[in-house]
Amino acid sequence: MSSTDLEKVRILVVGDSGVGKSAFVHLVAHGRAMHNASWTIGASVEVKVHEYKEGTPSQKSYFVELWDIGGSINHANSRQLYYNPVHGIILVHDLTNRKSHTNLRKWLGEVLNRDGYNDRKPSTCDYDAEQFAGNHTPLLVIGTKMDQLDSHRQTSLQMSQIAEECLADEINLDCRTDAHLAPGTTNAVKLSRYFDKVIRRCHHHPNLAKPSRTASPRRINPQGKVIERRFHSQGSSQIPSPKSERRRISLQQPKSDHTD
Repeated sequence: MSSTDLEKVRILVVGDSGVGKSAFVHLVAHGRAMHNASWTIGASVEVKVHEYKEGTPSQKSYFVELWDIGGSINHANSRQLYYNPVHGIILVHDLTNRKSHTNLRKWLGEVLNRDGYNDRKPSTCDYDAEQFAGNHTPLLVIGTKMDQLDSHRQTSLQMSQIAEECLADEINLDCRTDAHLAPGTTNAVKLSRYFDKVIRRCHHHPNLAKPSRTASPRRINPQGKVIERRFHSQGSSQIPSPKSERRRISLQQPKSDHTD
């Protein structure tokens, strides 16, 4: 099979402007640091050939497209043009800028809510763990500019809140240092494992990579005995039939020998 015939996956790289997304993508794709980074307008794409399950009988080459999405608020209304399809999401934040980490929730919500993005302002697209509980898009969290932390902070870094909440791997590094993603390092192994996960979900378990339904928020009656949750197909404007689509879950209350 020629390189032009390789199957591919598409991974979005998102985060605030200036956190180092372009430098990270360049380091991943070329194996060397970018020393003259420029602002990304719209999106830029780098492609890496990744060996899926390298060293096993199932080894196979894939194209990994890394879509570096510009973080400027001036282009917030046009970003959704780059959000379909998406097979993986890499969230990038600056380890010296706490707000850039806090904003990862908005970035994740914006991408996962891409089907309804036109009806909402970018600032309202916050990540809701319950709303997106059925989403299986693989996530990776990247912390950049580790070299700007003092030695004490470097050794005391804990897993970020969003990585812990989403059960995602996390890599902290200096994108200007080639050795931080050198083959065989812990960071390189984590990144390769993440690419394997994206490929597996996209090409080997497509039903997990493309969830067919999303849930609307639950509704509870005044007595708290019935929870309703309605499901609808993504991208469908048709209102589901309550008879066919509504699911009721009765919460059985324990019987008591007396009343309050």
